[in-house]
Amino acid sequence: MSDNTVTDLADLGSITAGETAATEGAIIADSPPVSPPSTPAVLREQQIDKQGRAYATGRRKDAVARVWIKPGSGKVTINGRDQAVYFARPTLRLVINQPFQISEREAQYDVVATVKGGGLSGQAGAVKHGISQALTRFEPVLRGVVKAAGFLTRDPRVVERKKYGRAKARKSFQFSKR
Repeated sequence: MSDNTVTDLADLGSITAGETAATEGAIIADSPPVSPPSTPAVLREQQIDKQGRAYATGRRKDAVARVWIKPGSGKVTINGRDQAVYFARPTLRLVINQPFQISEREAQYDVVATVKGGGLSGQAGAVKHGISQALTRFEPVLRGVVKAAGFLTRDPRVVERKKYGRAKARKSFQFSKR
């Protein structure tokens, strides 16, 4: 180690580069060469059951969806019915297919979901959340893409409870002067 003074960041870069080269030379002389890994390390493991499916639970408002995905032709079945029958509105079908569009996996996975509670909009959001979770369990590499889109986060907004002395959660009864 030499006695170096640092006046700005450029000096720091040159000093650390010199020290790194010196220490690497010492390490290389003592140990055999090690090749860097060719593929990036995946932090998470693939979670698949015996039938080759990935399972996840999705939630939104009062709706809870249990979702299984497996490689297939892109068929989506919800409570035993096709998605076009169960979610008649096209906007709800768009919501369900968002995770596949963002990860560029349209028509590559079959989805089987059972959903209960809440209304249709909440159920569509729950299925979307479940598909996103299951997709990241089937292909852990997609986690960054799906998480950046915000699909792994459970939407915490729920209906506010009714208060006593009020008509609804915040609405007052009609005021009467006499």
